[in-house]
Amino acid sequence: MAIEELTRLVKNAVTSEVFGVWFLIGAALVFFMQAGFAMVETGFTRAKNAGNIIMKNLMDFCIGTVVFILLGFSLMMAEDYVFGMIGVPNLDILTDFGAFLKGGNAPVFMFNLVFCATAATIVSGSMAERTKFISYCIYSGVISLLVYPIEAGWVWNAKGWLAQLGFHDFAGSAAIHSVGGITALIGAIMVGPRLGKYIKNKAGKVEKVNAIPGHSITLGALGCFVLWFGWYGFNGAAAWDGEALASIFVTTTIAPAAATCATMLFTWIKTGKPDVSMCLNGALAGLVGVTAGCDAVDALGSAVIGLVSGILVVIVVEGLDLKLHIDDPVGAVGVHLANGIWGTLAVGLLANPAAPAGLGGLFYTGSFKLFGIQALGIAAILAWTAVMMTITFVIIKKTIGLRVSAEEEIKGLDSTEHGLPSAYADFVPAVEGLDYGYEEAICVSGEIPAAEAVPVQRVPAVDSGDSRLTKIEIICKESKFESLKAAMMEIGITGMTVSHVLGCGVQKGKLEYYRGVQMEANLLPKIQVDIVVSKVPVQSVIETAKNVLYTGHIGDGKIFVYDVENVVKVRTGEEGYDALQDVE
Repeated sequence: MAIEELTRLVKNAVTSEVFGVWFLIGAALVFFMQAGFAMVETGFTRAKNAGNIIMKNLMDFCIGTVVFILLGFSLMMAEDYVFGMIGVPNLDILTDFGAFLKGGNAPVFMFNLVFCATAATIVSGSMAERTKFISYCIYSGVISLLVYPIEAGWVWNAKGWLAQLGFHDFAGSAAIHSVGGITALIGAIMVGPRLGKYIKNKAGKVEKVNAIPGHSITLGALGCFVLWFGWYGFNGAAAWDGEALASIFVTTTIAPAAATCATMLFTWIKTGKPDVSMCLNGALAGLVGVTAGCDAVDALGSAVIGLVSGILVVIVVEGLDLKLHIDDPVGAVGVHLANGIWGTLAVGLLANPAAPAGLGGLFYTGSFKLFGIQALGIAAILAWTAVMMTITFVIIKKTIGLRVSAEEEIKGLDSTEHGLPSAYADFVPAVEGLDYGYEEAICVSGEIPAAEAVPVQRVPAVDSGDSRLTKIEIICKESKFESLKAAMMEIGITGMTVSHVLGCGVQKGKLEYYRGVQMEANLLPKIQVDIVVSKVPVQSVIETAKNVLYTGHIGDGKIFVYDVENVVKVRTGEEGYDALQDVE
């Protein structure tokens, strides 16, 4: 054997081993995307459902793994493939694990498993906050057992009928995102909108659309960045040479960046301010859009895909909400369905023969052939999924039901479905069962006299001439609080209760939008300061507050004065005037 031939074989072997390892690393990155989906969906919904959403994302992968082992993988990637439509199960992974490994199936199994979980978890966000957990688990099992494996086999099994036609979906705009997106749309329609989302008149026509903001834009943003990071494995893992991998990384970066810029400018022009949550959706839309052709388009093509995706996601999200009145809390339909379709068709338009895939789209060759194949493929995949998932949801709805009761929805699914008082423990009054190590402390309770508690130095009551108790409630701008507090201390106020509140005056606040929907504009953040006085003259408090808060502009605040019947100091048992005095 010539030295040149030996060198070539060794180099190919090393390259194959390196990219085999990269394939598995890519699978791990896609698995990590489950965390990203969980954070995006949790951040875009209300806190009372956070635990439920985390649980659904967890079970998508776990249920999906079980059913994919049992049947899904064989239906998708079996060597015996019937009419290019469906694999014949051989169950080697369970019956002959050694042969399964030697056949090189393990990496392929892992990669398709994490792809399957991604398709399933897309639906969680669109049906969030009102879907029964058991019903969701059944749906998750069905899509991972039958729906995804069969249509994905058409695309990625070499014997699949779409693969034979030349359909190109490198990483799943059609096979994954469009499947999850159309299921999300069907699920959102069948489960119905959240309570209070759409206000109807007596004729049953929607006359008002309410915005229901998510509880943590920070969590949603972190999830978006996690997804973007994982997407490099999502799109790049199947690249088996360095040049193709580099090209995919470039296109997977350009498209979401361009999409986010387009979304920012579009929402900025449309509503006067750039929409934060919609820009996060824009980034994900660009990633979905470029997924099918990440190896087939160039830098310009990926930028065009991104620009269209960034505008398309806004139009679809707002159109579903404002025009069709379909409640999709996280924008799953706009991100995954609309841009999954667009990304699949974009391959037929923008594929550059100079890119690693070597395909020629309409704009480069003038031929409609590739575009026609792409259109046929996405139509077939959507039709299969729509039929199967509609049947699944109808059966669930007619048997165990899809939706929780109104009372459960109002309380939140964390408590009603999982017995979780709150996903945020700091907001749960759960101190009864905790041991703080204060066993020796003496507690005043029942008939125990106050003398057994912390020693109290009683101060003779001061003859104020007017022992009335008065509560003064001051509502002011947040920016004025520190000045107000200092001024109150100077005139002798030693105690106050401060709260962050939302409120409005006659002007009804300021118009704002959330994801294109007009928000209740009559509530603005304010500070409420409650002071109960007896010794300090009421008028002094009022005049001091007026002097500090006055600017002459709308929104300076209000001062309310109330009579107080009594005050009791818990520690000492003192009441009335005495209860308000400090111990000298």
